[in-house]
Amino acid sequence: MKLRELAHSRTGDKGNTLNVSVICHDAGDYERLRAVLTPERVKAHLREVVRGEVVRHELPGIAAFNFVLGDALGGGVTRSLALDAHGKSLSSALLDLDVGE
Repeated sequence: MKLRELAHSRTGDKGNTLNVSVICHDAGDYERLRAVLTPERVKAHLREVVRGEVVRHELPGIAAFNFVLGDALGGGVTRSLALDAHGKSLSSALLDLDVGE
């Protein structure tokens, strides 16, 4: 099962730091995703892009997570010629993570 079946995502950027939210479709899946979506797993899944630290902020009241991905935008929006300078496609890449059955 892919993460996109249990959650949706949104991204934002600030310099070379990417912010990725993961919001459960059903609050009942929050604990399951809490166990699976570790900072280490997210960094490994996005290893081609994320060079820095990954920090997870838990938001159980709204069944969501906020990941802050350091050194993830090729130097930053204003300094990078990368096609996806704002990192918007990385939410889709993260939602492709396999979260089991």
